[in-house]
Amino acid sequence: MAELTVALHGGVIGTLSDRGAAFDFTPTGDAVRRYGLGSRVLSAAIPLAPRPAASTRPVRQNFFAELLPEGNARRRLALEAGLDADDVIAMLRVYGRDVAGAIQVWDAALPGEPRTPATEPLDDEGVARLLRDVGIHPLGNKPRRGKTSLNGVQDKIVLVRTETGWARSLDGFPSTHIVKPIVGRYPSMIFDEEYGSRFARVLGLADFSTEVMTFAGEKALVIERYDRSGSAADGRIHQEDFNQVLGCRGDQKYEIYGKRGLSDVAKILTPGDREKLLRMVALSIAVGNLDMHLKNIALLHDADGGYVLAPMYDVVPQHFPEYDNDGELALSVVGVFDYAQIHRDLIVEEAEAWGVADASTIVDEALSVTLEVAQREIPHSGAHPGLQQLIARTTESLLAGRTVIGTEPGVPGEGPRPAAGRGAWEWPNARAPRVGGLSDDPPLEAGD
Repeated sequence: MAELTVALHGGVIGTLSDRGAAFDFTPTGDAVRRYGLGSRVLSAAIPLAPRPAASTRPVRQNFFAELLPEGNARRRLALEAGLDADDVIAMLRVYGRDVAGAIQVWDAALPGEPRTPATEPLDDEGVARLLRDVGIHPLGNKPRRGKTSLNGVQDKIVLVRTETGWARSLDGFPSTHIVKPIVGRYPSMIFDEEYGSRFARVLGLADFSTEVMTFAGEKALVIERYDRSGSAADGRIHQEDFNQVLGCRGDQKYEIYGKRGLSDVAKILTPGDREKLLRMVALSIAVGNLDMHLKNIALLHDADGGYVLAPMYDVVPQHFPEYDNDGELALSVVGVFDYAQIHRDLIVEEAEAWGVADASTIVDEALSVTLEVAQREIPHSGAHPGLQQLIARTTESLLAGRTVIGTEPGVPGEGPRPAAGRGAWEWPNARAPRVGGLSDDPPLEAGD
């Protein structure tokens, strides 16, 4: 039976046994002794044990499966390597050296493995070429030497920032930045995201850089990876998203499919982090970040088994008619999915159910800061027209006790639309009336 080696913080922590669909993770005895029996150093969902219970194998499988991309990006990675996209072990064997967090995966039985990581310098034209070819070579992986996997559906490449410029990651070198090109159907998206990131930084919810840069004429959003640090062991900081934490798979990041929501996230957190989560929710409502799903919320782990709520990321205003989304939240607020019906008191009620003390004050402070930022910060010229004014108007409505669209709470809206979007964009909407031949089929991967 073939096995893959799993390393954490630069040291071997266990193995993945290749049993096809029945693959499983087992920690080494040394790892259990080093970190302690029951340690959550790998995942809040996976206590280390020398003989893990068979009943919890699906949780362990899901943790590793969720390291891989979704949708077209996953299919393209599989096609490039001649693999079945659903074969998690085969995919991690090829693309497991540079993933989210401080994990590395490789097959020690292959000659030369684990290879010594390296970089390949790139000039602006080299970066631009990777951005233009992202549909062919997802994540900017170099054939046979690119070992990067990163979850998500949006097209992106990863790069290494060196002392002399930009470089490509080879053989598992820890990438330091995520770079997103302009999306054809939604040309303002990367500029809208850059604007959203400013609010998160001012509110103390993010501390990494996000900036629009141009490479040989190709504009792109360059995002510093918060799970990478030159001062960390092996250059990596461990993290996991809440699909991994809660055992949700793929589309189950959306509450309507996975039946897990904000209260499930809050249960995992300390009181201080619940307040941080509340600020994240208040900001998302104010700026129209409808797509704050479970894969867009994460935990940061330390080497001793502790964890905290990770910085806020993927803050993308998307409440525009042009985005063809369903106008609904990925995660409901006290059971309300319809964004147009959300008002301040619902956000407070949601947080009070988590046990947050003085939730009303926290929400008002977060909204007040959001309004101040919207009034002074001008978006990039490529951002959606009227974005600044829309966020300011929405936030003013929330502070006045009205809904995000300025109506009094309780006034019926239009109701759910037939299809949701990508990110929230083109997903069949299980809450909408069946029209136009919609079926009970499971949701398609974004991009299908």
